[in-house]
Amino acid sequence: MPFFSSTAVKRGEYDPATQRLTLWFPEGKPYVYCRVPERIWEGLLRAPSKGRYFNAHIDGRYQC
Repeated sequence: MPFFSSTAVKRGEYDPATQRLTLWFPEGKPYVYCRVPERIWEGLLRAPSKGRYFNAHIDGRYQC
């Protein structure tokens, strides 16, 4: 489970078999996103700003 050096997203976990993405934010509560394409996870891993990537590509999408 990668830990990020980000003020917006603290860590993340992705299961390619289920396409389930779990992200932990500074308050510590995990949020789960479903049917997330692996390319979105890979983009988050590569993004210089995790918060900006989350807002542009994940937030408001992929509800379970």
